[in-house]
Amino acid sequence: MRYAIHLAYNGANYCGWQTQPGLATVQKTLEDALSTLLRTSIAIVGCGRTDTGVHASDFYAHFDLQTKIDENLVFKLNSYLPPDIAIYDIFEVADNFHARFSALSRTYQYHVSNARLPFEQGQYCRIYFNPDVQAMNDAAAVLMRYTDFTSFAKLHTDNKTNICYLSEAHWDRVGEQIVFTIKANRFLRNMVRSVTGTLLDVGRGKLDMAGLRSIIEQKNRCAAGVSMPAQGLFLTNVEYEWGELRTEK
Repeated sequence: MRYAIHLAYNGANYCGWQTQPGLATVQKTLEDALSTLLRTSIAIVGCGRTDTGVHASDFYAHFDLQTKIDENLVFKLNSYLPPDIAIYDIFEVADNFHARFSALSRTYQYHVSNARLPFEQGQYCRIYFNPDVQAMNDAAAVLMRYTDFTSFAKLHTDNKTNICYLSEAHWDRVGEQIVFTIKANRFLRNMVRSVTGTLLDVGRGKLDMAGLRSIIEQKNRCAAGVSMPAQGLFLTNVEYEWGELRTEK
């Protein structure tokens, strides 16, 4: 039987989601916990591969098991895992469910602020200028007109295509923070952080709309802005067409 896990994590203490030899990762921590509690080796597949220090408030993974799970497994896992990982639900899904490939879209948010926020350390990136949010929203609208995001992709990856279909991109003031929300069917490695850095260049007056279009159309990572630090980035939503994929209601 195949099971889906709905979880969240603070990525500050982890070298990303994906298991890496000798390093603390969310996947390895969760696999070890499940293997101990279920008394069998468990391999987990996640909906994405967040980088070191990146957070997820909405994340899905799946694993296979020969038997029915204990109805108290969520409680047991949350008692066993460190407090920076939270399990919301574990439920049975169809055999063809795949946490990564069945996802229809993903939404990320990047948090910045020019204020010093002592109680939100590690949850945002501090900037030292007052950005023009309207200009950054105009730039986000330009971004929506394109599908090839090679200029924002990490170099030397095994991507078969750099085409992504954006359905949302905008900046909003949320309290003392400014939050960039971007939604697409898929994302390239490091794409959100490099897009954010480029749009912030617009917000500080270093880049205009013609310059942004030129960066995108060059299809050259070296032309784009800096990649923003990991701590401001959150995976906030992963969408599936559950329908028959979820066999346990």
